[in-house]
Amino acid sequence: MEQEKKGFIPVMLTPFKDNGDIDYEILTQLTEMYLQAGASGLFANCLSSEMFELTDEERLQVIKHVINVVNGAIPVVATGTFGGPITKQADFVKRVHDTGTAAVIAITSLLADENEAVAVLNDRVFELIDQTPGIPLGFYECPVPYKRLLSPQQLTDFVATGRVIYHKDTCLDINLVKQKLEAGKVNPAFGLYDAYMAHAVDSLKAGSAGLSCIQGNFFPEMIVWLCNNYADIALQQEVAMVQQFLIDNMDVMHNVYPLVAKYYLTKRGLKISTTTRRDVGNFSPAIRNQIENLYSDYTHLQSSVGIKNYL
Repeated sequence: MEQEKKGFIPVMLTPFKDNGDIDYEILTQLTEMYLQAGASGLFANCLSSEMFELTDEERLQVIKHVINVVNGAIPVVATGTFGGPITKQADFVKRVHDTGTAAVIAITSLLADENEAVAVLNDRVFELIDQTPGIPLGFYECPVPYKRLLSPQQLTDFVATGRVIYHKDTCLDINLVKQKLEAGKVNPAFGLYDAYMAHAVDSLKAGSAGLSCIQGNFFPEMIVWLCNNYADIALQQEVAMVQQFLIDNMDVMHNVYPLVAKYYLTKRGLKISTTTRRDVGNFSPAIRNQIENLYSDYTHLQSSVGIKNYL
């Protein structure tokens, strides 16, 4: 049986100049890198984009720029909720949708406070849906300001409205992912994209629509390769090698992220500054050495598996 087509949706970085301004020239090159690597969509204006450090106008400008570069080749989704009354959030969702996004993403932890009940979140989601008629929506279980997971039943109820087509999952639990995948049965247009690479292969085999992970900001072509080949019987040894590589290097890529991702991309030839607006901590010599080793280890893995480099 032919495997179901899976997709990689990068969580995009925002390049900054050394003075902190957005570097649109490098943003163009970064977008083209994702395209050349084979991404099936892009998630602009997300946590990796340092969305909380951007103004509303910068958020919209970044999304518009990415959409212009993509020029219809693949869909772009982007975050559209940043707290406050639902009326205010709905207004910005409309502005994000007007840029040409395929779906506008709602942050679960900005729709209800940590101490508010599940019923409160549910009411606000349905209120947001009512106030944004006709706009395709998605969810992102963003860990900032706190992580708020959706239950399988919640996700199913939201997808059943016909308006929710995208979900970026961060539950880190493959059994819970499998339960959430049931939501797709009520709307074939819905896709769950997993962020947790420690169970990437299992998630793809269980029915996830694809992967949406920070690792794609280091080696996007490898995540695309995994989406394309996870079920290929002839490549199971190579698939296992890639999966183990992701597990072994999980912590390295989360240290002072996204600075480390930007530094890694400089080693691949992209002239991106390591400047971040978010305070992510000290890029120590020890962390730098870890990234140097990651680059070396990935180069070896590429050769062993036969993954083409796109930079």
